[in-house]
Amino acid sequence: MRFSALIPVVFITASFILAFLCLFAGSKQGFLEDYAVITWNTSRIGYDVLDNSDSSSSSSGLTSIIDNIGDEIGDSIEGAINDVAQDLGIHDFYSAHLMNYCEGFYTPAAIPNATVSKSDIHKNVTACSNRTAMYNFDPQQIIQKELNNSVGSGVVNLVNDLNWPEDITNGIRALQVAAKAAFVLYCIAIGFIGVALILAVVSIFFEGRLSALLNMLVDWLAFLVLGIASAIATAIAVKGASVINKYGDDIGVSAQQGNKFMILTWVATGLLLLASIVWCFDCIAGRRRRVAEPKYNHSRY
Repeated sequence: MRFSALIPVVFITASFILAFLCLFAGSKQGFLEDYAVITWNTSRIGYDVLDNSDSSSSSSGLTSIIDNIGDEIGDSIEGAINDVAQDLGIHDFYSAHLMNYCEGFYTPAAIPNATVSKSDIHKNVTACSNRTAMYNFDPQQIIQKELNNSVGSGVVNLVNDLNWPEDITNGIRALQVAAKAAFVLYCIAIGFIGVALILAVVSIFFEGRLSALLNMLVDWLAFLVLGIASAIATAIAVKGASVINKYGDDIGVSAQQGNKFMILTWVATGLLLLASIVWCFDCIAGRRRRVAEPKYNHSRY
């Protein structure tokens, strides 16, 4: 038996589980909701409209609603911000996963104040969308739909009344294409990892350089595909958050990259690299054993 094969079996098994978690994280409420690729923070949406509503002559539906809310709340600007989002039916955050999105509110408050520190604020997920392969996360469409359901269709137009930046819309389209590519690559990578796991288990009972070489090649393929998928997911998180924070500040929209997701996917990728290295050493050691054996036999005769 080849007991050294147990090491890559452990590495590949762990990578297989982590890759599955990357794909299915957040696929239902209560399951790894914090492991989103990117999270949109819309708790301050409409802040500028509220702040400038007194000096603005706009007659948009959003301004009218905000004026009414402002009259009811009084002079508390922070309170008005939170009530605007809730009154419009907009959630505080939308977290994008590979196959769906989740939404919810920050509790006990969306913004730190004199009584609530930043560390006290946490996410309260209220719902998650259905799990869908090749999912397209479109926060602009989601928010507009919630506005229509809350204040009536056509009353508030997200693009016109909030001056939704076109750069964010273009960025969303690019991220959607990248997300589809990442989903396909994760599926392919999981398939390769599954094959690598089967080969590794079989190799426990069959020694030889050929099996070690075959395992190493399959592990390298799995590492390459999962590495590309991880790189695309990381680009979605980092570049997406950068674009949203750059162009969304004026409308009160920000984003946070999914650091936990990135740790998960890169650990899974690194484990495959370690497994392939173990097989590489096993292959080299097998060659040395074969070279040494003839010399030993020759010396006896």
